Amino acid sequence: MAAEISIPLGPSPARRDALARRIRLLVAATITYNVIEAIAAITAGTLASSTALIGFGLDSVIEVSSAAAVAWQFSAREHAVREAREQQTLRIIAVSFFALAAYVTVDAVRALAGTGEAERSVPGIVIAALSLAIMPFLSAAQRKAGRELGSASAVADSKQTLLCTYLSAVLLIGLVLHATLGWSWADPIAALVIAAIAIKEGRDAWQGKGCCAPTAAAVPAVGAGANSCGCRPGCDCCD
Repeated sequence: MAAEISIPLGPSPARRDALARRIRLLVAATITYNVIEAIAAITAGTLASSTALIGFGLDSVIEVSSAAAVAWQFSAREHAVREAREQQTLRIIAVSFFALAAYVTVDAVRALAGTGEAERSVPGIVIAALSLAIMPFLSAAQRKAGRELGSASAVADSKQTLLCTYLSAVLLIGLVLHATLGWSWADPIAALVIAAIAIKEGRDAWQGKGCCAPTAAAVPAVGAGANSCGCRPGCDCCD
């Protein structure tokens, strides 16, 4: 019979409060950036008649809704209240993923069908490049804090931000190829792949998969069902 070792797995109360403050700051930065990005992308997309740019701007709106849900959860100072809000926040994030997947799919199909002819957009290329440079750092920082805190919603929202990074890359490649080679089909094909990823992440968030909060308990020795970080099978805290 495997021996049990009693070790504290969770962060201390002071560390939890520090991580919660860090997540609140990261979420505030994400919301601020995405509001600016949404206005700029939708304006540039309208001027260039680019459904891809407009879709990217609407993705920023969806990202704001996801980040706002996490901000609402972490606005509570008490750890117990934040935990109680976790499931509702995950559902909001999941719906945001599904909404993003639906819009990107419809937009990609319309583009492949040849609906409308977008003009070249230098401002769109600049917007996509800035997002590609900024969003990975916000996503990584929030994901790291969320994993240490054991917050599935913070980790899920970081994935939403990371998906925005992928969309930025897709948009940038599509706009550059369209501007230089006239390959208007490259963007919608890649967008369909992003939509499939969004559906998977939305399903995981709805089911509450992601990061499992560690607790202080008697933990079986290695090989008895938990990994070296104390996470149960199916959790990705240590990935």
